[in-house]
Amino acid sequence: MSAAPANLTREPFGTAPDGRAVERVTLHGADGFAVSLISYGAAVQRLLVPDSEGRLADVVLGHDDLSGYIESRDFFGATIGRVANRIAGGRFMLNGRTIRVEPNDGPNALHGGGVGFDRYVWDIAETEEGASPAVTFRRRSPDGEEGFPGNLDVAVTYRVSDGFDLEIEFTAETDMPTVVNLTNHSFFNLGGGENLVPVYDHELRIAAEHYSPVDSRAIPKKGAPEPVEGTPFDFREAAPIGALIRFDHPQLNKPARGYDHNFVLANDARDVPAFAARVRDSRSGRVMELWTDRPGLQFYSGNFLDGSVRGKNGRAYRQADAFCLEPQDWPDAPNRPDFPSVLLDPGQTYRHRSLLRFFSAAPAASRDTRKP
Repeated sequence: MSAAPANLTREPFGTAPDGRAVERVTLHGADGFAVSLISYGAAVQRLLVPDSEGRLADVVLGHDDLSGYIESRDFFGATIGRVANRIAGGRFMLNGRTIRVEPNDGPNALHGGGVGFDRYVWDIAETEEGASPAVTFRRRSPDGEEGFPGNLDVAVTYRVSDGFDLEIEFTAETDMPTVVNLTNHSFFNLGGGENLVPVYDHELRIAAEHYSPVDSRAIPKKGAPEPVEGTPFDFREAAPIGALIRFDHPQLNKPARGYDHNFVLANDARDVPAFAARVRDSRSGRVMELWTDRPGLQFYSGNFLDGSVRGKNGRAYRQADAFCLEPQDWPDAPNRPDFPSVLLDPGQTYRHRSLLRFFSAAPAASRDTRKP
């Protein structure tokens, strides 16, 4: 009698510049569905999803080996922190003290500053086999790292459940008042990465009535978020990503050169994940849903992929080769008391849970009503 195939495997994935070994952990689901996570950046490196005919394809951008992740900071699949998105001017006030974070996006600090969580080797703290295989990565971000106060103990757990679902859960605790906003930054193309076709024909739905217009520095403008109704940002009903991306609208020209905006899902974090977005690729029949407990969703249409970076299979990644859906708190929240707070105090635990659900278009109805 042959043994059942392993639903969790571990293998070497190279050595980081500091000499630390990097590992890849692969979690296996049903019908070939699998996600590979690397300890460098606690990142999603590969995501195999069957299409409507059962054919597997890798639906995330990235690199075949560690050198690609080290040589170019592209955020492919990475865990982002301490603060995802932008902090205006690389500074904010906390308890009467000015906190400075290294600018790395013009005058702004983006995705944690000059050296964010995506540039570190994380510890593999725990693995779980069984029907829902999982891996937990941990690291301590020391007091003063990139200017942020307090020692921050962070964990991210990836779990495959129900055969085709990927759960991502972040937790963090601090010993000093600080700010935290964590997310995963996977670049998706549901058609598969071997023969990339621009994602303009992917049909997108976002459960948001409002979005955050940005200024010339890509920072949310002063004032409340604005209604999506009557704008190219209205994805309340499914529409192709490319349908209005060239529309003559100031928010789609400079600085974003497309979509790179916060969509308002709620006015504060929620207790349980709720439906946030759905994407369908008609060519392959693959469908992805995002459920999250975060109040914001950054939708990015791959505008700054310019062919200068070569990823898997030596492919040069170009504009619109992928999209990102980044559940998080609202951008520049440390500078905006009118936004949901990202403050974390000692004794509190930051939690963020998101769920990616995959299925093919044909049997979609059988999974559409399930709750996380």
